Amino acid sequence: MLLDYETLKVIWWLLVGVLLIGFALTDGFDMGIGTLLPFIGRNDDERRVIINSIGPTWEGNQVWFITAGGATFAAWPLVYAAAFYGFYIALLLVLFALFMRPVGFDYRSKVADPRWRNGWDWALFAGGVLPTIVFGVAFGNLLQGVPFQFDTDMRITYTGSFFDLFNPFALLCGLVSLAMLVMHGAAFLRVKTEGVIQHRASLALRAAAIATLVLFVIAGFFIAANIHGYRIVSMPSTGGVANPLLKQVESGVGLWLANYGIYPWMKLAPIIGVAGAALAAGLAYTTRSVPAFLASGLSVTGIILTAGFSMFPFVMPSSSHPASSLTAWDAVSSHRTLQIMLFAVIVLLPIVLAYTAWVYRVIRGKVTVQSVRDSGHSY
Repeated sequence: MLLDYETLKVIWWLLVGVLLIGFALTDGFDMGIGTLLPFIGRNDDERRVIINSIGPTWEGNQVWFITAGGATFAAWPLVYAAAFYGFYIALLLVLFALFMRPVGFDYRSKVADPRWRNGWDWALFAGGVLPTIVFGVAFGNLLQGVPFQFDTDMRITYTGSFFDLFNPFALLCGLVSLAMLVMHGAAFLRVKTEGVIQHRASLALRAAAIATLVLFVIAGFFIAANIHGYRIVSMPSTGGVANPLLKQVESGVGLWLANYGIYPWMKLAPIIGVAGAALAAGLAYTTRSVPAFLASGLSVTGIILTAGFSMFPFVMPSSSHPASSLTAWDAVSSHRTLQIMLFAVIVLLPIVLAYTAWVYRVIRGKVTVQSVRDSGHSY
């Protein structure tokens, strides 16, 4: 039986969220480890251990990012178009930074010259820290609204600039993103390493977890007291044909908190975000590396869900013309497109999850200096 259009819209809002969380939980710790690489690894052997802790899986983890982008294009074409129109330079910056990762992993060990390897280590650092900050900055701008609008022919006009994206609240969100993924990366590094590297990762985990908790709470206060949220005043049936210009939207301080009054269960998201970071900080100096990693993952999940729940049903609100705001109801593809895509997800997603679980089971265990030296396939 075919699902009705309204139900499919909600399902695809959830699925895009799942893909973003999957990206943050997997490729997120890769980026966090890349950010930590020049600081935790003090010599070539230590840095090779750190790189090899994620070397076998980083490409597979990045598929979550690619899939999330593809799903956004297919399920929310207007969001994809508006985002690339307004965030074009920022997205190019992310793309060029991500280029550093595959060449860094593949070329670093080709030459034994310390200068060569040190250069690629900093390239891997850039490939971790720049996308992490820009992703947070993007979410910060979404929470404030993006200055775009549609005309009657659905042509987009963007009135902002690249430098407008880096406003104080957006930069705060960038720091939340950086601290969050560094925390997650340090937690994973504790699972995969031992000795002095694990000890340094423990120090980084506690510092990053405390920073995540503090910055996340500060961002919450900003949203409650200073940031204009958005609310739909009137619109056609949510199960009808998608057209973002057929609704009325108002803006006001504190409106991003309205959903927590309507759906009290949503409060679990910020609670999990704070509690996960606090638990990860508390477990940083214990031998319980796996629980600490799970706690950091819960924190990452809670923080992303907090942003999603606060904005629902908005996906990309417009600060210059609120009626042009894109929501889960009116930014979507056709009923048939969403139905076909859902069938593909039902078939393929379990296969991807099963394969990913199998890969991590095969490569389980610690990475040591000796194992790196003995392996003919190490980085």
